[in-house]
Amino acid sequence: MRYYSLDYPIFPLHPFTRADDRQPPRTKDPHTAGERAAQQRGSVMLHEALQPAFRALIDVNAPARVVGSGFLFTEGPIWHPLEHYLLFSDIPASARGRWDSVASARIDAQPTNKGNGMTRDAGLNLLVCEHATSSVARIGRDGAREVIASHFEGKELNSPNDLVVGTDGAIYFTDPTYGRMPWYGIERPTQLDFQGVYRIPPGGGDPQLLVERNMFSQPNGLCFSPDETLLYVNDTVQTNIRLFEIRDGRLKFVRVFASGISDPNKQGVPDGMKCDTRGNIWITAPAGLWVYAPDGELIGKVAIPENSANFHWGGPDWRTLFVTATTSVYALDVKVGPHIEPFMRARNDPS
Repeated sequence: MRYYSLDYPIFPLHPFTRADDRQPPRTKDPHTAGERAAQQRGSVMLHEALQPAFRALIDVNAPARVVGSGFLFTEGPIWHPLEHYLLFSDIPASARGRWDSVASARIDAQPTNKGNGMTRDAGLNLLVCEHATSSVARIGRDGAREVIASHFEGKELNSPNDLVVGTDGAIYFTDPTYGRMPWYGIERPTQLDFQGVYRIPPGGGDPQLLVERNMFSQPNGLCFSPDETLLYVNDTVQTNIRLFEIRDGRLKFVRVFASGISDPNKQGVPDGMKCDTRGNIWITAPAGLWVYAPDGELIGKVAIPENSANFHWGGPDWRTLFVTATTSVYALDVKVGPHIEPFMRARNDPS
């Protein structure tokens, strides 16, 4: 694999020059160690440990390895627990990529209605937030596509962005407007006058609005606590994370869990967000990922060479963090596993 140090240039959040959508992605050999790895280990700490607890989560010199590059804007990584491969979105290309330990990253499906965030349900069906259709879709193991959410109160959703599945089968998703903008979606006016957070009941049904209509500017990443009694939702524009209690499928706002997730001198915003098995909250942020303890204290920062949009745990032991970052997909080794999602139990308990 190719390794990078902190002097690698950071790519802008909003690309201004489009690459040829038909150009195949450039990939790196995941089995070749680079000279930069040795240089990193002998230099200043790569990642920033603000509190000792951070060192129990990741080696502060763990290098970020490129497993695929040459894409337009990568997002939505999700691991298959049985077949051991990673899927990820390339939104502007309306494509879905795939990586495994045998072959290099490559395009697996195209078009994908400019799919963004992805996860799986307990039956290992793929759930996709589609920007072009303003829908949440389920893609069965046989490839059949079914729309499971597209409207609220008779109006089109804005553009579902990210989603999680609870142990009871309920699906929670955010609905900002990014998929109605050029590059990330199809430019068109919105039908709703707010950006919400929704729940699809177990077994299906109309999406249920869970938050006040004026609460969020652009809700984005979301995740459960390990026991699924709490839901965290971030806001890209407000640069914060809100904490909610889950009560009978409804949300009760508790507090702003973290705020000020920004840096005027570094690129990166709150976007993808996940919880590890210990209850720490990981979120994309300036220059990589920031990690918060369960009490809301910022304990460390993970450096990623490009502007990070999302990430997910994977690998045979759930100790590899895959990060989608602008034109590339990175992998780095970590010491902690993810919050156990229903689809992960298809193989074993990753904790």
